[in-house]
Formats: sequence, C-alpha cells, structure tokens
Amino acid sequence: MFSSTYPVLADQAFSGRTALRNGVLAIAGSLALWLSAKLQVPFYPVPMTMQTFVVLVIGTAFGWRLGAATIALYLAEGALGLPVFAGTPEKGIGLAYMAGPTGGYLLGYLPAAALCGFLAKRGWDRRIVTMALSMLLGTVVIYAFGLSWLGAVLGWDKPILAWGLTPFILGDLLKLALAAAVLPLAWKFAGHLDR
Repeated sequence: MFSSTYPVLADQAFSGRTALRNGVLAIAGSLALWLSAKLQVPFYPVPMTMQTFVVLVIGTAFGWRLGAATIALYLAEGALGLPVFAGTPEKGIGLAYMAGPTGGYLLGYLPAAALCGFLAKRGWDRRIVTMALSMLLGTVVIYAFGLSWLGAVLGWDKPILAWGLTPFILGDLLKLALAAAVLPLAWKFAGHLDR
C-alpha cells in the first residue's frame, strides 16, 4: 500500500526538481495561504476561510517535502511579524499571535500537509475516495494540534470542542468534498495534456 511512489501534481506540471522551481512554488504557496487566510466566505454557523483547504492541497500537490517546506515558509513569515494569518494585524502579529489560542492549528498545518503529501506520493490523490480520506486525515491532524493547544491555553474546563471544533465541521466537510473532486479531476486533465 505504501511501497510504490508516484509523481505529484507539481512534478507533472513543472518538470525538473530545481531549487528555483521549488523556491517559486514555495513562495507562490505561501502567498496562496496568505490570501486564503484573509478571505472569509459567509457560511453557517461561522464564516470560513479556505486556509485549511489550501494547506492540504499544497501538501497534496507539492508532495510531503516541498509541501512541508512551503508551510514552514508561511509560518516563518508569520513568526517574523508579517500579517499573513487570519485576523492579523488586528489580533496581533508574530510569535505573540502564534502563542495565542489558534497557534496549535497553525502548527498542525505542517504535519497535516506532510501527511497529505506522503499519501499523494502513494497515489491517494488520483481517486475521489482516497483523496477524501487523505483530506480527512489531514484535517484530523490539524484539529488534534489545534484542540490540544486551545485546551492548554484556555483551560480544559472550558467548552473547547464547542469553540474549536463544532462550528467548523460543516465548512471542513465542504472543503473536503471540494478537494476530493478537484484533485482527481486535475490528474485527469494532466493526463490529457500528456497526449
């Protein structure tokens, strides 16, 4: 199940593994994350950003190494004080913001992207069912980090799940379905380009 490796979408779209290609993709990915954090989509029960969607798609499309490096670049930009996170600069910037209640979710982006990239290298991004499962696993990783951090910062006597999980489930299911449809479709399109 995990022994074979496949190219990821970035390999298919941009041949050659050069430092320049990887640098351009990492910068483009960090800019996409920045934009996705700032755009809010009206949704029930809370507005949603597309940030977790972009995190998991970057991991899937770039593979685990470049995907994790891209997320690390984004986190470094935020740690240095660039207003790249949702709610910045209004809610603070830099390491102070990252140490706040949402810091665990931000940290969870790195292993979640790496996991989705690892699974994509094993071909999970080519079929709807396995892509949905990959996105679900990545989302679980983000929530595991986020909720653990949230509980540690605010106290486990607070309604942590009501604050940090349940308002976002519907939006995350929508993003999961979107990725499960779009990424396998991108592979079908990439296959037609090869002909």
